[in-house]
Amino acid sequence: MNPSVSIEMILLLAGLLFVLGIVGVIIRKNIIFMLLSIEIMLNAAGLAFVAAGSHWGQPDGQIMFIFILAMAAAEVSIGLALILQTYHQHKSLDIDTLKEMKG
Repeated sequence: MNPSVSIEMILLLAGLLFVLGIVGVIIRKNIIFMLLSIEIMLNAAGLAFVAAGSHWGQPDGQIMFIFILAMAAAEVSIGLALILQTYHQHKSLDIDTLKEMKG
């Protein structure tokens, strides 16, 4: 890790990315954008793991990031399949429209 960039700055960036992902999930109405926001949150957690592992000189951070990437790939494949099925049935990906069709 570059000594001019402290672990606090990297963890601050990871925290900001995580908050950005949470805000995206809460504010967005499109399912695809919500899925992208979850991906941002997963990458923020991975960045925190890599930074911590680099700080302590252990490979555990990179190993955890590989697990996070595998989980994200599974989440994306299942999420996109559900999105395609929802769009096929309801012709919309807007959360508010889908809630109205439910009732």
